[in-house]
Amino acid sequence: MEEVVNSHFEENRIIVALDYHDKKQALELSKKLDPSYCRLKIGKQLFTKYGPTIIDELQDMDFEIFLDLKFHDIPVTVYKACLEAYKLGIWMLNIHLLGGQEMVLAAKEARDQVNKKSKIIGVTLLTSHNEESMAHLGMNTREDVVKNLSIIASDAKIDGVVCSPGDINSINTSKNSLEFVTPGIRLSDDSNDHSKIYTPKIALELGSSYLVIGRPITEAKDPMSIVEKIKLMI
Repeated sequence: MEEVVNSHFEENRIIVALDYHDKKQALELSKKLDPSYCRLKIGKQLFTKYGPTIIDELQDMDFEIFLDLKFHDIPVTVYKACLEAYKLGIWMLNIHLLGGQEMVLAAKEARDQVNKKSKIIGVTLLTSHNEESMAHLGMNTREDVVKNLSIIASDAKIDGVVCSPGDINSINTSKNSLEFVTPGIRLSDDSNDHSKIYTPKIALELGSSYLVIGRPITEAKDPMSIVEKIKLMI
């Protein structure tokens, strides 16, 4: 697989989440989109069902791929998994920062061995976590945990973190050069999948680098028009 080249995509900040169970649906939606306007996210469901072939088919359509598998295991296992993932020519891969610094460094080493131009980002806390669920896990406040995990990412010098837009301010108090990949983006406050919803405009004002957007685009009658609408906002 050829190395990822990002030069003409650097201002491309929209990532469309292909949260489908069927490859046909994912491909049909992708055919309606312009790869110069957005990237695509492949998650656990599609990748578990179809494996690397779904990535190959989308890359053949000139899309850059964010592989969202949130690797979280002992360092050597994550290293080996990341090595194989980056060989697929993906643009971005995520790992879970709760795995600790040694695991994060192992993942970064795997990335560096394959292609340093690809991105590696760390998941802090899932956006579905609220203060009640944090208490059930015996953790401190969300703000404290996110800040501590982001310090691991910053110290390891990976590209960025996955977090809620609302977490960015607390992360930035530690002064870092991290990029922020933010899910939970909606065009309006109309969903309860995440503990709090942010519009593209608000997310960017808070410091988001990339916006992960699913149903507002994937369920639209004209998905490309929604992408264009969001593009105008950013």
